[in-house]
Amino acid sequence: MTSSTRDRTPPSEAVAGLLAAVAIFAGAMELVYRPFRLAPAALLLAIIATVMSREQPRIIPLAYVVIGVCFVAGAALQIITHHPLY
Repeated sequence: MTSSTRDRTPPSEAVAGLLAAVAIFAGAMELVYRPFRLAPAALLLAIIATVMSREQPRIIPLAYVVIGVCFVAGAALQIITHHPLY
């Protein structure tokens, strides 16, 4: 085996990273649009990314943190501004 074949990451790792990035985006969108609708979708994407990946130690936990923090902050903003939660 050459070093180029050993250093290649499997396609599932790239897809898992993309899913985690989409989950972070959906989590951030909870701040401006109905957090009770977006949080389950973002969590589902993050869980799928977790199952798919073994070599992404930073972005997937970051996705969970962003989803949680933005859910709480988004729900608080929606309540303060009298907008619907779902």
